[in-house]
Amino acid sequence: MTLELVSKTQCFDGSQCQYTHRSEVLDCEMRFSIFLPSQAEKEQRFPVLYWLSGLTCTDENFSQKAGAQRMAAELGIVLVIPDTSPRGDSVPDNESYDLGKGAGYYVNATQTPWKSHYQMYDYLVKELPELVEDTFPVSDRRAISGHSMGGHGALTIALKNPGRYISVSAFSPICNPMACPWGEKALAAYLGPDKTLWEEYDATVLLSRSTERLPILISQGEADQFLEEQLKPNALKAAAEAAGYPLKLEFHAGYDHSYYFIATFIEQHLRFHADYLLHID
Repeated sequence: MTLELVSKTQCFDGSQCQYTHRSEVLDCEMRFSIFLPSQAEKEQRFPVLYWLSGLTCTDENFSQKAGAQRMAAELGIVLVIPDTSPRGDSVPDNESYDLGKGAGYYVNATQTPWKSHYQMYDYLVKELPELVEDTFPVSDRRAISGHSMGGHGALTIALKNPGRYISVSAFSPICNPMACPWGEKALAAYLGPDKTLWEEYDATVLLSRSTERLPILISQGEADQFLEEQLKPNALKAAAEAAGYPLKLEFHAGYDHSYYFIATFIEQHLRFHADYLLHID
């Protein structure tokens, strides 16, 4: 698989890069961003944090707004930031902002017209990590994080793949998509009406069934306009308490759904992941 470098910018003595490649899984050209600390030029391999962005975002939102590079460089962690959906003229879309391009929901679609391209789950769990690990000086020590729709993706991907990720975190995640308007719309479109299939992409359901006890940190702003109707963190909290799962869920007064919130607490999340990514038993 051939990578094409789109841009490379020096940042905190490291490199913020953007690449394109042909995805066989998604059957289209895809783009992702990657931050490589300066240490990555040495002959050693570094752990990776995958960041999944939210509705309407691309690979550029996090890299340009979160300010994560400084701490990633200090800790020696590579950041991989994929796009949020397949792209291109041949890829189906919808006039709504919360379905289609920019709203892939990190699932494997089974319904027409989405199934031919919208296989974001397989892209993120298999194809992209294989490409990254074959190309860059990274190890197989992986963590995953995300925001909103991307928080949903990070939680579900981590919970569905025991042993693959060392830690998971999220900002303002869609915790119970089976029970919120965003999730109901997307899961019905991509997976069809059978709600037993939706359960495979619902963090609250998956956590209640999980046998692995993965470190999880969730940050949620109390002034988030989507908190009650769309995000439903208390459903995830209740599932964790019932299952005896050690979930760390923090509410922050005054913070909303924006990247100002993410930028405020991204250092905490990176240090949280570093405690696990950089610790070798």
